[in-house]
Amino acid sequence: MRHFPAVTVDTLQTQQQLIVRQRVRLMVNQYEIHAVSPDGREAGMLAFAQQKRMAFKEQVTLYTDDTKTVPVLGFKARQVIDLGATYDVVDAGGAPIGLFRKNFKESLIRSTWHLEQPGFGEMIGRETNAWVAVLRRFVDSLSWLPYHFEFVIADRPVFSVVKKWGLRDKYVVTIHDPRVDRRLVAAMSVALDALQAR
Repeated sequence: MRHFPAVTVDTLQTQQQLIVRQRVRLMVNQYEIHAVSPDGREAGMLAFAQQKRMAFKEQVTLYTDDTKTVPVLGFKARQVIDLGATYDVVDAGGAPIGLFRKNFKESLIRSTWHLEQPGFGEMIGRETNAWVAVLRRFVDSLSWLPYHFEFVIADRPVFSVVKKWGLRDKYVVTIHDPRVDRRLVAAMSVALDALQAR
């Protein structure tokens, strides 16, 4: 992988909020990750991701923009088609920066994810509304319902991801703990949509 300008990571790491937008294409899902200005408005794109649908072994790379020439980070499943797969998150040079996995048993009712950042600890992310979680799970026509994930360490909030109403999926990501690596937050925010049905 080629290295990207440090300013991209520096800008990402200072964000207190991110906006993730999904573009729907025929054979792929695409995601734009935007900065948020101090006055709360959506600002420039920080990263762009593309996911092939029904990939045999899940791998997603986030780039600086939709030209897909300069990588920022990526995540890849360790196992092939495993409902409880662990995903390694790596930087642009391929060095590990963390991992996440879905808790398949708990996710039968309410989606639950485990996200690990070395030196920081394990975060647990769950849907906050159990009723919405059940409806989305068991009524296919309601899969569009908004959802709210909170990621915590020992009940201390780290970041949240809220899916908003709209014709096109939009997610507002709010960082509560400045120590969390925003690259992991960006990867997890994309994965919540890209891998939610797996």
